[in-house]
Amino acid sequence: MEAAKIFEKAKWISPETVTEPDKRKGAGYLRATFSYKEGEVRIFATTHGLYEILINGRSITDARLTPGCDEYDKRLQYQEYEITEVLKSGENEIFVTLGDGWYRGCNGIDGIRNLYGEDISFLCSVIGDGDFENPILATDAGWDACENGPIKLTDLELGENYDANAPFEKWHKAREMSFDKENLVAQSEPFVTEHEVFEGRLITTPNGENVFDFGQNLAGYTSFVVENAKGGEKICLIHGETLDENGNFTISNFQPGDRNKSGGIKQEINYICKPGRNEFKPHFSMFGFRYAKVTGDILPSDIQIKSIAVYSDMKETAGFECGVDEVNQLFRNSVWSMKSNFCDIPTDCPTRERAGWTGDAAVFVRTGAYLMDCRGVYEKWLANVRIGQHPDGKMAYICPKNSNPGKIAEMFSASVGWGDAAVLVPWNLYRIYGDEQILKDNYEMMKKWVDFLGRRAGKSKLKNRFRKNPYRKYIIDTGMDYGEWCEPGADVMKTMMSAFKDGQPEVATAYYAYSSRILAKISEILGNGADADKYKEISEKATEAYRYLVLKDGHIRSDRQCEYVRPLAFCLLPEKEAVEAANDLNELVVKNDYHLNTGFLSTPFLCSVLTDYGYVDTAYRLLLQKSYPSWLYAVEKGATTIWETWDGVREDGTVHDSLNHYSYGAVSGWLLSGVLGIRYDFDKVLIKPLPDERLKFAKGYYDSPKGRIVSEWKYIESSNSFAYRFEIPEGMEAELELPGEEKRILTSGSYEI
Repeated sequence: MEAAKIFEKAKWISPETVTEPDKRKGAGYLRATFSYKEGEVRIFATTHGLYEILINGRSITDARLTPGCDEYDKRLQYQEYEITEVLKSGENEIFVTLGDGWYRGCNGIDGIRNLYGEDISFLCSVIGDGDFENPILATDAGWDACENGPIKLTDLELGENYDANAPFEKWHKAREMSFDKENLVAQSEPFVTEHEVFEGRLITTPNGENVFDFGQNLAGYTSFVVENAKGGEKICLIHGETLDENGNFTISNFQPGDRNKSGGIKQEINYICKPGRNEFKPHFSMFGFRYAKVTGDILPSDIQIKSIAVYSDMKETAGFECGVDEVNQLFRNSVWSMKSNFCDIPTDCPTRERAGWTGDAAVFVRTGAYLMDCRGVYEKWLANVRIGQHPDGKMAYICPKNSNPGKIAEMFSASVGWGDAAVLVPWNLYRIYGDEQILKDNYEMMKKWVDFLGRRAGKSKLKNRFRKNPYRKYIIDTGMDYGEWCEPGADVMKTMMSAFKDGQPEVATAYYAYSSRILAKISEILGNGADADKYKEISEKATEAYRYLVLKDGHIRSDRQCEYVRPLAFCLLPEKEAVEAANDLNELVVKNDYHLNTGFLSTPFLCSVLTDYGYVDTAYRLLLQKSYPSWLYAVEKGATTIWETWDGVREDGTVHDSLNHYSYGAVSGWLLSGVLGIRYDFDKVLIKPLPDERLKFAKGYYDSPKGRIVSEWKYIESSNSFAYRFEIPEGMEAELELPGEEKRILTSGSYEI
């Protein structure tokens, strides 16, 4: 059913008057009555902002932050609910609360308000027995409206101010709004819902502050209960990720500074009690936090408080456990950072930016698709990525937008690695789910991106710079690229300034070759032979250009691990040079005392590349390394999520940047595909475990679209050998490759070897 038909009789309505639009920060309210006799009834609804709907005082859904995050002027989801069970014969009341949300609230690192509009408005149709011609109720100017109620501030980032004593007052008729309905689409991805709950433990910090510690960094909010209040007491809760170097509460690590137009990422609840029992959780706010500092008139010991994780309703599809507790915590941290950042769309962090960065999504998609059934979240996000693509093929690096893009955004929309999400995300989803529709939906976007890279290529900033390279017109050293990003030991600003002058040809050319090769495969799958031939030729020539670019006497000459990992992961070198590059990479890691120095783009491939070329011991030494920079450094510092940088908490205890980014958690993909050896593609399954006595044992599973795959191994000290156990689901055939043995085929069933 088309949206135009569903909402044909409905009008956009707002509870707000037109006066002083810049001062609108509280919630808005709408209500109406309708009669019901019998039959099935459904409600279709959406809003500019966020909504909650009560019918006869009962919530119609457990979903939160609806209708979600979109490029609202071009795409706005509506929802459908079956509401028959909450209705009664005779008169029924619908009561709607509206908040700012992503539509007009404080957005992202810049704290921009009114990004998509100044209004909060609502659209709905109540339909009985599928009779869209004659809705039971539709929004129009006859609805009652109110701007004055208990919610005085409602913002995703700033938080919520709530006066439990405040009445709903000054009711008036709703104001009809003149918005079209052409951007409306039915919601298909999972709803955002509440999940895990953690009880708060009250601690007193060295400076005397009362702080609740929930034990887990997450994205969500706190819920609290106060019994026997007198009325009028104030409670303030501020939510933060960490304690500082002195053990005191802080939110300074994720503050964006003066660039934020709204005074910073406050993450506050300010609540005024009513007499008696008070129970509260915010309606339209979400925070990134482990700790909550409490001040006010109620003794902290008299507050019952818990934290609630909020994320898209995705099923966990993988588990991992081994004999090293720190590695188990690393895996859990990866899962929790994914949960914290998959709230309707994949974001970078739930505090400072809350942005749908393309680069983050691209480097994590393969791991994410192992850890949770995230197809719906990624596909919803890809719809916004397609909207954000520039006419010339460049890709907006944040989708949907959460600020007003300027010249810098225009420049970095050309960035490889980030823009390549247009190809890499659909391709990896297809490899898991095997649905060609994923490729079809994004095919034109992929081609426009790769063709844009083609126009960047061969336009060297320095004349004759690559004159000896016979494939020089396939080298990219123009435009701006983020490059490796967050690389330990690298000066980000120096790298950026160098890129302005000389570009980053190694990174850019590699991605040009890689994405064009994948696009050639996709074209062939979709039956587009001419495109397949075109992009295959581009990839081959860009690969040769890359080889001439990076090899000196058959070797790569660099002290950065990423410059070896990338060509090996992308298969850009002939076999002999690849073997030499893997050997050189191994020596570089050994020379670095088994510490990584990779950044954003290459870290996900590091262990896989090493083990694929036989350096299993080196990969395990990297995995088990506990000093900075390493994965377990954060675990040793008490992390319960993955950090944005390798030293989010420095050796002296000082804290900086986000402590909840999933990108470096991509190593958990290797724990599943490498350590356990579960290498899943929808059309071919390989189980190739990499046992190592330092882990003692490893076991886990992957709930693939075809069923659960189980892989286990354990070290037998008495015989200095390993024992294995595998489970293959019904209807699946898997290839098994054990160390030093011939490959064999496993059909469905259980195996002990």
